[in-house]
Amino acid sequence: VKPKLGLSGKNYGRVVYEGLKGGLDFLKDDENINSQPFMRWRERFLFGMEGVNRASAATGEVKGHYFNVTAGTMEDVYERAEFGKALGSVIIMIDLVMGYTAIQSIAKWSRANSMILHLHRAGNSTYARQKTHGMNFRVICKWMRMAGVDHIHAGTVVGKLEGDPLMVKGFYNTLLSTQSEINLPQGLFFAQDWAALNKCLPVASGGIHCGQMHQLIHYLGDDVVLQFGGGTI
Repeated sequence: VKPKLGLSGKNYGRVVYEGLKGGLDFLKDDENINSQPFMRWRERFLFGMEGVNRASAATGEVKGHYFNVTAGTMEDVYERAEFGKALGSVIIMIDLVMGYTAIQSIAKWSRANSMILHLHRAGNSTYARQKTHGMNFRVICKWMRMAGVDHIHAGTVVGKLEGDPLMVKGFYNTLLSTQSEINLPQGLFFAQDWAALNKCLPVASGGIHCGQMHQLIHYLGDDVVLQFGGGTI
């Protein structure tokens, strides 16, 4: 949802309704939408789900919204996730900055409660875009797949999170392949058998718009979630 900061809960819910009624399948909170004074999390959940339900009724289609449950303690994370589930949401989202123990904990909760878990890569650039130290984002893709998340922002080739097409393809293969083979152009230096470990659906998000869909499908294939934020409006 853009603009992402400053809307009241009621106005935020109106944007959710209008976007979904206009043809989108899902909308989502952005990484820095949490529980600020202008819109507390409970207010956002209530008005957001009202927008989802009204849009579903108006279109006859399945709709949804990713509610950000990121919080300062796991108790707060679980409280928000439980509230979202009680309202009828089928998906929640978290930010990478929560930390790996917290991510695995909420992933375990999501499996037990039949909820989809979306991960926003907020914070990855502090160590994944360093040229002299840090790590490649492909490593984070591996970790998050092993941690049990269902979606992760994995680059776009075009748009704000653009990157080398082969490198981005390596991210996608890491998330989707059941058997990874050595592919040096894609940055895959080791073969890996993922056995029965669940796949993680890559998400193309960041400065993209509907006019780039032909490029996105060409580079990324169709086993991907396409998210258009400001580009939708």
